[in-house]
Amino acid sequence: MAETGPQVERYREYLHLLARMQLGPKLQSKVDSSDIVQEALLRAHEGADQFRGSTSAEEAAWLRRILQNTLVDALRHFGAGARNLYLERSLEDSSALLEQWLAANDSSPSEKAVRHEDLLRLAEALAQLPADQRTAVELMHLKGHSVDEVSKIMDRTATSVGGLLRRGMSKLRELLAKGK
Repeated sequence: MAETGPQVERYREYLHLLARMQLGPKLQSKVDSSDIVQEALLRAHEGADQFRGSTSAEEAAWLRRILQNTLVDALRHFGAGARNLYLERSLEDSSALLEQWLAANDSSPSEKAVRHEDLLRLAEALAQLPADQRTAVELMHLKGHSVDEVSKIMDRTATSVGGLLRRGMSKLRELLAKGK
């Protein structure tokens, strides 16, 4: 991994998406996901010589582990308790969900590389959505909540959430189509 900085930096929005999914709206009021990602990237830069992988998938896994440790440390700091096994497992589940959402059953290395790039593009496109649209889309399509559950979490009506989802998905499709 000769150029660690640029390679690690390209994962910023992906890590931010994972952090938002882990923290959820309630914990985000206590712990800023941007701060968590910044700290994780700093740790990655500082520990770049410890990375032993050679593929982008291995790099993503290494960064997910750093993000997980950073999240656990932050939650511990805010009194959320000692090592949180649920959080650790949930981070792995979230990243697996994201990969499944994009495509399933790809087997060749080139297909996996394309899927990985699509995942990074999705994270970047989601980051460009207005916060309320992004939250609604992530809760429904990435976390698997129903419209009623999303409306309770966001403290909005189901009709309002439906509008956020329609506008958010429309904008997301537009952003992803531009990137092709």
